[in-house]
Amino acid sequence: MSTEFASVEDRIGQRFSMPYLLTVRPATSRDEVLLLVEDHPDGSRGRLWRPGQPESPLLPFPISVGAILTADGRWVIDLDDGGGSEVGSLVAISVDGTTAVPLTPGRAPYVLRGLEASVDGSAVVATVVDDEGFHVLLIPAQPWGEPRVVYSNPVEAWYGQVSADGRLVCVDTTDHNPGVRRPALTVIDADTDETVGVLNDLPAGPVRGVRFSAAAGDERILLSTERSGFARPAIWNPRTNAREDFAFPELAGELVPLDWHAPSRRVLALHVEDGLHRLLELTEGSAEYSIVMEGASFANPDVADLHPFQWSSYYAPDGHVRVVRSRWDEPLHVIGLDSNDAPVTLVAPAAVARATPFGSAMVGSADGTKVQVWLGIPDGEPLGTILAVHGGPNLVTVDAYDPSAQAWLDAGFAYAALNYRGSVTFGQRFREGFWGSGGDREIEDVAAALDWLAKRGLADPDTTFITGASFGGHLTLLSVGRLPDRFAGGLAQVAVADWSAAIAEMNPAVRSVWTTWVPPEMVERYSAISYIDHLTASVWINQGAIDTRTPIVGVQSFVDEVRQRGGDILLDVFEGGHEPTGLAMLEHTQRRMTDLALRTLSGVAWSDVEPDAAQR
Repeated sequence: MSTEFASVEDRIGQRFSMPYLLTVRPATSRDEVLLLVEDHPDGSRGRLWRPGQPESPLLPFPISVGAILTADGRWVIDLDDGGGSEVGSLVAISVDGTTAVPLTPGRAPYVLRGLEASVDGSAVVATVVDDEGFHVLLIPAQPWGEPRVVYSNPVEAWYGQVSADGRLVCVDTTDHNPGVRRPALTVIDADTDETVGVLNDLPAGPVRGVRFSAAAGDERILLSTERSGFARPAIWNPRTNAREDFAFPELAGELVPLDWHAPSRRVLALHVEDGLHRLLELTEGSAEYSIVMEGASFANPDVADLHPFQWSSYYAPDGHVRVVRSRWDEPLHVIGLDSNDAPVTLVAPAAVARATPFGSAMVGSADGTKVQVWLGIPDGEPLGTILAVHGGPNLVTVDAYDPSAQAWLDAGFAYAALNYRGSVTFGQRFREGFWGSGGDREIEDVAAALDWLAKRGLADPDTTFITGASFGGHLTLLSVGRLPDRFAGGLAQVAVADWSAAIAEMNPAVRSVWTTWVPPEMVERYSAISYIDHLTASVWINQGAIDTRTPIVGVQSFVDEVRQRGGDILLDVFEGGHEPTGLAMLEHTQRRMTDLALRTLSGVAWSDVEPDAAQR
């Protein structure tokens, strides 16, 4: 091994040696307590944090990034899915690890698409998905009791939430428009299961629930609406139908509601313009806003996963703002603002090796649509370029710490990350821009990013690689097939190459929407397996053995056909599901990708490498 590569190996080890914060889950309670979820070598682990106290030692059991605390901070609620399959059953585990209570005994395993505890501690609401449909369960919590189904529908529904006193439940529903992800908000009486109200802004846009008021007796709900085509907060009373919208027409871009402190009438919102964040405060009944903080990212939105945000800034029960913050060069941390708005670090960022900040640019795609490209440049002349495409597609790459991105820079590669059409926080038209295009819009956006990079001397086809996971893995494989003269290699994780085979084996929570987004008449155009004859790049696929979102059958025929035609392809299979966890696994994967990219620069085929047995 050369001295230069040994140095790269050492730097990769440094990037993945320090545990760092993945998310912050505040308990929905009247006293502040946080569940801190950190990435450790063996997977995600949890700690508790309370004001004025040091962080607790690690909890004596592993947890997932979707786990929550009960209102009293005594129990962690998590999905037991047998190691990452995402199909399992809820369990409540005492924080000392001595007691585990199955919460849905006798119920067949399910996928989880919403989890919340009531402020008064009386109940937990879980949104579960099985082959029969989408169901909202109300689970008594003091003491634990038999769950009861309060909503059920064969059509997609997500994010069940519960009022402060446990008497109302709301859920984002699509039965008014099956197969189209533009939800209404349905509110149900938890005692009678009767519908209290439904709010639907169609055709102007969807309505999503953010949270019930935490104040006793206040049944209003904070919403995210899109009447203007861009996210704006609203507050709605499902009993009276009274509604207050926060229009702010002077603000370009999205104004995403994050949290609400009803006693002080304040709303915490994320202003996103061209992919850049500002944290704002709004006040009920006022057209004014104040800037809380800028110059970083303050939330990471998600759509139709376990929680509506991967992480987010929020209000403490007493109304003080808690800024959850990250940048490309600074891991996630929590800052508190006191009564004088003076910042105090509550949870410090991990002491990682020095990291590089990224710049942002808006780049014109084929039809003039602007797409965001983040770019980091290594010290010295770049060896090549990595173009990263996120999963989802209804996710977004924000200004947030990523050890893999930093490891690519350490290895001497420029690193670009593209927010293509389908990404969230750029408005409804952008988010839905990939619908019905058979991959054309996404490919146009990838090509636009490459053209922009090429003008900067950063897209040489002999040294440029595309990488992504999940939908990003699909887009990686599609890109090397449909843009064969632009890439030296594609590094795809938990990917799809044959949509017909993959959809047939997906878990029910994702199968319904992908059946809509990739209907039978579009499967061929959307599947990378259709473009094998054009493929010239090297391809690596890293697939989970028990993945139920993108099952391995969705890439196996692609791998077999490329091999039969003499193409350069390598398939690794790791023991796990859709999201490999643990710093040790991430380090192993990063070493694998870096080694393959450096082999290309040395003229060595990837298919000459032995399949990775270390992950099996």
